[in-house]
Amino acid sequence: MNRLSCSLSVTALMLTLVGCGEESDVLPVDGRDFDGVDYSQSAPYTGKVIDGYLRDARVWLDLDGDSQYTPGPLSVELANGNQVILEAGEPTTMSGAGGVFSLDVSGMTVDPTVGPDLDPRDYPLYALAIPGLTQEETVDGEQLVSDAFLMSASPGVRNITPLTTLARYRALAGLFVQDANEGEGLNLLRDYILAREDRTHAYARALARFMASQIPEAYRNLLTMPGADGTERYLSREAAFLLGISVVQHADDIFALVDDTVSGVYAGDYGQLEVDTLELPQVSLELTDPLLLTTVDVYAESERTGTLPANRSDLAISARLTLDYREDGRLMSVSADGCLSPSMPELARLIGVGGYMAKLDTQWLPSAALSVQSRINYEQAGIDERLIFDWDNQRIYFETATTCHEHESIYAGSTELGGNPEVTYSWQRQDGMLAELVADIPQPDDSVLQRSLIPDFAHTSNAFPGYRLWETGAEQASLIFSDEAAACTLEPEAVGMDLVVSARQAYQFSGYDPQPLTFQGLALEMDQRTFAYPNEGDALEVSRILRYGFLDPAMSGLANVDTDLGFEWALYYPAVGDAGFMPDNPSLIREAYLKKYSGVRICGREFEDVPSAAFARVVYEYKALSDYLVGLLE
Repeated sequence: MNRLSCSLSVTALMLTLVGCGEESDVLPVDGRDFDGVDYSQSAPYTGKVIDGYLRDARVWLDLDGDSQYTPGPLSVELANGNQVILEAGEPTTMSGAGGVFSLDVSGMTVDPTVGPDLDPRDYPLYALAIPGLTQEETVDGEQLVSDAFLMSASPGVRNITPLTTLARYRALAGLFVQDANEGEGLNLLRDYILAREDRTHAYARALARFMASQIPEAYRNLLTMPGADGTERYLSREAAFLLGISVVQHADDIFALVDDTVSGVYAGDYGQLEVDTLELPQVSLELTDPLLLTTVDVYAESERTGTLPANRSDLAISARLTLDYREDGRLMSVSADGCLSPSMPELARLIGVGGYMAKLDTQWLPSAALSVQSRINYEQAGIDERLIFDWDNQRIYFETATTCHEHESIYAGSTELGGNPEVTYSWQRQDGMLAELVADIPQPDDSVLQRSLIPDFAHTSNAFPGYRLWETGAEQASLIFSDEAAACTLEPEAVGMDLVVSARQAYQFSGYDPQPLTFQGLALEMDQRTFAYPNEGDALEVSRILRYGFLDPAMSGLANVDTDLGFEWALYYPAVGDAGFMPDNPSLIREAYLKKYSGVRICGREFEDVPSAAFARVVYEYKALSDYLVGLLE
């Protein structure tokens, strides 16, 4: 491993720039020297744990990068590729009076024939405040910490505080530039108590309280068990990272809240601030770091003919959908550059999981707006349409500034977003299940067109539920499953292929009469197999939707669309074990194609290659929640 350079530490981790060679007459400015004394490799590795000064906090050097204490024996890889075993595990200790800790790093000595000694300055420090054990030194004496919180410091920094935690995760997120909103003169790394910086101390105390509010209840309970000493392992590497990124996301708001409160209540005296009175952000986190759909690109414009279907190579991008989430993974909006194609069955699926996209094995079944207006709007800068989810009030709002949906009796009220929504969706539940989804659509004559969807859960799951669609009190269409999915015998040439139709579930699609004569034999085709993955003897169960047909007279009636046979979606996924395959999420779609309905097909066959022609191609992009949240900071 390489030590962080001095220039990086100062630029990346401090809000006030301090030159590398600059001397301090009073105390170290960046936490890399402890009380002005450089670290000597033969000496213990010393530092301080500070909110106020914290005694009996668990401190450790994170040698394996998992953000939790790891006991021995621990294998560590050297820069030369050799492995060394640390029998005692990661150096750890409890902090003492004044928050001072002293780590015995003698176990980091390495045989010279194997490689150089491990340098503690190459690894981050962690400190855990343990409820009922850790004590904070205050002007009124020592006080037991009531809530757990986890702090860290970048390699080489030996003060461990809420602010060094902020600095470290700012650097990990790539935020190397000073942010003026965080205040001039604020040093994130040094001992603010020794420096008598009341403002900095107030910020740190507020951050510590925020950090404590985000520790999972199960972890808190573990740390309050008799004999708990902070060596208990609970958080994953990803969970600890998400906790740190959340601090970065909300630090500005917390600092502003502190400033406003001190100015308005305490006459500018930061030392008098009672942090327990602050109404800090209440933020839920999904610490499993789920994989989430973040972008959908729709290719539904023929570059050469202007009509659909078109050769696959002729399909041009006509819309880009961007999905936005809260820190707990709940979907909050879908914005479209170009046009959306709001689907009531898909909204019903999302409602079924409360907006938590990761609870759907298959995230966002495909849809596409085929109107030529989608491409026209896409080529102009800006967001043209969006879905906004108000989960608390059981409402979804669709806004459009386009004419893409006039064939569906959805009319834009303005050429700009932000006014009254063009569609308001609301829903009712019964026994915890979705009972009805209603769409209210204002019309140009000031009337309101109402459409509703009633789910039919017989023989279905949240992967693809049945439904009945109503308009102005009359049933318009329905998709109803009559039985469970049935497995079929694979054709010999299909065995072992990437995608195979191994099961089918028949359904009836009624409405939109008269239906095309060829629109028969409808079934949800699926690939349901068990793979010996990742190793022989393992059993990975996979269930993937491959094909289904439907009718949409409004869409097929568009001037640029040529079909009287109905439509079908064909869905494609990475092969098991291939690049892009995600074993924890095997049912995430890679791409999908909207085609003419091709009728009854043999069950047990190898699924078809991507089509040569299609009405639309839809491409999916996913990110881990942590990567998505970091992207919001950039």
